[in-house]
Amino acid sequence: MSFAGFKLPTLAVASRDFTASIVVFLVAMPLCMGIAIASGVPPEKGLITGIIGGIVVGALAGSPLQVSGPAAGLAVVVFELVRDKGLSALGPILILAGLIQLIAGILKVGGWFRAISPAVVHGMLAGIGVLIVVGQFHVLFDARPLPSGIQNLLAIPGRLFGLSATNVSGVEQAFMIGLLTIAAMLGWERFRPAALKQVPAALVGVMVGTLTAFSLGLTIDRVDVPQSIVAAVALPAPDFLAKWIDPSIIVAALAIAFIASAETLLSAAAVDRMHNGVRTDYNKELRAQGIGNLLCGVAGALPMTGVIVRSSANVQAGATTRLSTMLHGIWILGFVALLPWLLREIPMAALGAILVVTGVRLVSLAHVRHLFHSYGVLPALIWAVTLVVVVAEDLLTGVLVGIALSLLELVPHVRRLGLKVEMPDETEGRCMALAGSATFVTLPKLSDTLDALPMDGPTCLDVSRLTKVDHTCAELMKEWLARRRAAGHPVELTGASYKLATMTA
Repeated sequence: MSFAGFKLPTLAVASRDFTASIVVFLVAMPLCMGIAIASGVPPEKGLITGIIGGIVVGALAGSPLQVSGPAAGLAVVVFELVRDKGLSALGPILILAGLIQLIAGILKVGGWFRAISPAVVHGMLAGIGVLIVVGQFHVLFDARPLPSGIQNLLAIPGRLFGLSATNVSGVEQAFMIGLLTIAAMLGWERFRPAALKQVPAALVGVMVGTLTAFSLGLTIDRVDVPQSIVAAVALPAPDFLAKWIDPSIIVAALAIAFIASAETLLSAAAVDRMHNGVRTDYNKELRAQGIGNLLCGVAGALPMTGVIVRSSANVQAGATTRLSTMLHGIWILGFVALLPWLLREIPMAALGAILVVTGVRLVSLAHVRHLFHSYGVLPALIWAVTLVVVVAEDLLTGVLVGIALSLLELVPHVRRLGLKVEMPDETEGRCMALAGSATFVTLPKLSDTLDALPMDGPTCLDVSRLTKVDHTCAELMKEWLARRRAAGHPVELTGASYKLATMTA
């Protein structure tokens, strides 16, 4: 049985999805509020985004097991927008960003976002991680982050030296709760019993911090949420269309649409590697994200993306259909509607601590080592430069600089960038030969070509006439080969140079 394209799962599948939805809900609740606070907006704005991302985008998504909601990757952008333009500008910006994503999905440009160099994307995420850490570090002291990443970084020693061991005030108490939350998260991840492996560390950290602050009666800042979630919805003002005349609003909408789309589709690709179920329809996912961000703009909430932490928790908890994602949105709605008083007991420092841990993990040194050892100096340099520019300047500048550096990989091959695909008739579509250059310029074509090979038996891929394979396409081919082989469908790779064989091993 199905309704509007959504097939009702069997009882056994629904049971697994129900259990997974509880796990995702427990992971999402503290992150939704923490990311909202890191974005400089009230925590309920993040909860509204989580509800829309779960119920609406979950029903429409092209990646059934991906979870959508507020993302740490956009917290820095939103913080600067709210600071410079005011909270009232966020709604019109998101409505426009959502429309851009929706149109992009209709025009089938979703595959092109995958062509962005992994070095640029991970460098962007690492820069965001640094900005989150140095900004949320001040929240551990019940203080607001400063306007820029450099200012936040330079102010850290003053915060630490300002602590007093004898005259304990609210600042010292908040810092204690923050450190306790971090210790509880890390300790739980290291020592949790196997029977409780699905209980998320962020939830444990918040519970420990909240119970400690409550039992000791500490006078520290706590989360402030309204009595009714409906009261948190802020519809756009009647003149919101007039804001689109402002060029800076249009630039902001383009930036959010671009970054949110890139993060979503790369997250979807990562989710596809975690399971053997339905593959992502990137254009459908992009359309769903556009509708979600449009609704978030109408509700005056935060922007959303597909988020890897919640998505991986969903897959690991055994989810098999989109029902899990939709249910987690319903649980958030029910919790906020029925138990807002419980949320108001959560210390701000505890949420700041969760974001500090999240930010540290976005700075993946393992990834830059992988880029250097597998593909050489240039991809590692792109990663590092993107990170530095994001921290020193802003997110959009960092991404554009990283993309510009990526073009350097094309310079030696600028006259032969075409990719030719041949499928000999006698192989009945099971063998494919590639010739020319496989670079990020031709990645959408390469991706569609590889996915066209049948999944019901062995296949062969001849790459003897490939003259160039950049690290973006090498990563795509490596993931494709691993997925096919893991599913029990062997691929015979012939004609690979030693370098290409090593890159895709």
